[in-house]
Amino acid sequence: MDFGTIVIIIIKAVILALVLLGAFAYMTLFERKVVARMQNRFGPNRVGPFGSMQPLADGAKLIFKEQIVPKEAKRPLYDIAPMISLAVALVAFAVIPLGPPSLQIFGTNLWIGDINIGILFILAISSLGVYGIALGGWSSGNKYSMMGAIRSTAQIISYELSLGLSLLGVIILAQSLRMNDIVSKQGTVWFIFLQLPAFIIYCIAAIAEVNRAPFDLPEAEQELVAGYHTEYSGLRFAMYFAAEYINMVTVSSIATTMFLGGWQPPLWFLPTELGPLWFILKVILFLFGFVWLRATLPRLKYDRLMQLGWKWLLPLALLNLVVTSIVVALIS
Repeated sequence: MDFGTIVIIIIKAVILALVLLGAFAYMTLFERKVVARMQNRFGPNRVGPFGSMQPLADGAKLIFKEQIVPKEAKRPLYDIAPMISLAVALVAFAVIPLGPPSLQIFGTNLWIGDINIGILFILAISSLGVYGIALGGWSSGNKYSMMGAIRSTAQIISYELSLGLSLLGVIILAQSLRMNDIVSKQGTVWFIFLQLPAFIIYCIAAIAEVNRAPFDLPEAEQELVAGYHTEYSGLRFAMYFAAEYINMVTVSSIATTMFLGGWQPPLWFLPTELGPLWFILKVILFLFGFVWLRATLPRLKYDRLMQLGWKWLLPLALLNLVVTSIVVALIS
């Protein structure tokens, strides 16, 4: 790899990180606005036109907010933990193609890496996020934080299996682990129509993976104050906050790529040159689903959360994998 290629990769990585951080900021505004309208309120409407500058005001507040460190905190792990969560959330997006190979901007494609084990890379990197949560809860020296970290660790381990197995059916159909190959295989029919059970399992597991309602047990305010980030404030808290919302964008992008054709247009006569637009619209649809669930469903009890993962999703994911394998073997 020559020096010029390395420079291009670094520039694209920086741009992608800035875009994801911007998406995090305005995702918070999108969520507050949507939930407000569902509750017959207006939401933020004071800072800027229609509240459009509210994320900037929130960011400035977090930057200048005093960062209080508990007396019992175990540093430097206390400082490093939120950085791990944010870094993992950003890196996991590196191999997701945002547009067709034919579409290039300044002579470069709309992805950072196109490796032949793309989906394995995403699963491997995203699973590291639990270290940031576990270390943050333990190093805070707070029992509520520790309980939230334990809950999150058990929840992620439980639902990671179902999530990975739900994607194996798509991999069998595509016969490739490269994200671009998986998208190109959906030129005629999206995999959601061939793998609807896997899609439903993936969506449920993904919500649990990112600790969102109704699976937000690690942050249950009524029980654990704020869970693993109870003792964090200022920029350290902002890192955890950003990691959660960027993870929402990442799992939505994975669902778009694996089940909804990625950058493929929704109708055959629409231009593929607008691939990034189709991709973004599909991701926004998933993000709206996250917000809708938060505004609608109550939080599950923890025992029912574990039962759903182990007694229902995991067997169903295995059954879907077996049926898909048999059908593909018979057809081929």
